[in-house]
Amino acid sequence: MLIVGSCHCGNITFTLDWAPDPQEIPARACTCTFCLKHGGVWTSHRSGVLQVKEKNPALVSRYAFGTQTADFHVCTRCGAVPLVTSAIDGRTYAVVNVNTFENVDASLLRKDSSNVDGESTDDRLSRRKRNWIADVRFP
Repeated sequence: MLIVGSCHCGNITFTLDWAPDPQEIPARACTCTFCLKHGGVWTSHRSGVLQVKEKNPALVSRYAFGTQTADFHVCTRCGAVPLVTSAIDGRTYAVVNVNTFENVDASLLRKDSSNVDGESTDDRLSRRKRNWIADVRFP
């Protein structure tokens, strides 16, 4: 399945090649204050291929807080946050916001909450390496 997503104005777009086609897509609603305020509900497919395009990179802000180990890609034109990246050991990992999907039937989403409070930085980076999209491309 080729999942298409974008911020509201279309400045940040992505495709996520999710093979084989999913029977369901896990969607984790993060309980941190940033995600609560921005509607962050994240998914990833470890063996997926994520291609991200920024039409005008000057209109994309990367926001990091807390451990400073993840960058939230915020469109400064419309305010949407379609993805988060994390650079670990020379590789970029990512998750995408299911609220920015354009071609996925909502019945495929299996929503749950996610709380990472108290997780050490090392544990957090290890979890990302295990679970986040490992093939992330910015042309």
